[in-house]
Amino acid sequence: MDRDNMKPLIMVVEDEAALVTMLRYNLEKEGYRVCEALDGEEALTVLAERNPDLVVLDWMLPVMSGIEVCRQIRRKPRSRDLPVIMLTARGEEGDKVRGLNTGADDYLTKPFSLPELLARIKALLRRVQPAQTKGVLQYETIAMDLTAHRVTRAGRNIHLGPTEFRLLQFLLQHPGCVFSREELLNAVWGPDIYVEPRTVDVHIRRLRKALNGDGDLDIIRTVRAAGYALDMDGAEIVAVG
Repeated sequence: MDRDNMKPLIMVVEDEAALVTMLRYNLEKEGYRVCEALDGEEALTVLAERNPDLVVLDWMLPVMSGIEVCRQIRRKPRSRDLPVIMLTARGEEGDKVRGLNTGADDYLTKPFSLPELLARIKALLRRVQPAQTKGVLQYETIAMDLTAHRVTRAGRNIHLGPTEFRLLQFLLQHPGCVFSREELLNAVWGPDIYVEPRTVDVHIRRLRKALNGDGDLDIIRTVRAAGYALDMDGAEIVAVG
């Protein structure tokens, strides 16, 4: 096998040519392969043709916004678990939450630190490599097959993004234990990456939405002023709709 083809492929979706050139140079210098798209529609075409390992996605794009591209990525079974880092000039907290709610795994505001972007790419790629851990984690009716990278609840397939998968994996490894936002950030995102604590709340909501169907017990317990736990004690029935 060509060793170059074993390197992770990063897709950069950005309409600023100078920034694309800078990112390509530095990503290739770090050992990654790079493909690029200059607008949203081209991004979806390249995505289908190249099958990247991670996407660096600008919010403000011509033709189709980065938010809509992210939605399309999450709708397609082939790319549902693809890591996405949103890169944008929009720095308001509401915009960050909107980007995360749309399906982005991480968020960087322009102007950004290149070493920080590279560190986040490395950390996110490391988190989505399931081959390093094998076996099955189980709690109540939830089962996580680490080898097949598959989650089920009562036999029903659960589709999770890479961050939600890693978050659930950590909680399954410590059922009943309450973890603060800071502890979850260190365990799931890594101590070397700065992510706002509010980000944990967004991903917990996404994990809950994926796990809980109508009539299911909410298996994730929120402990006021303390954090979150995977715990059936005091679980309430979820009503969807």
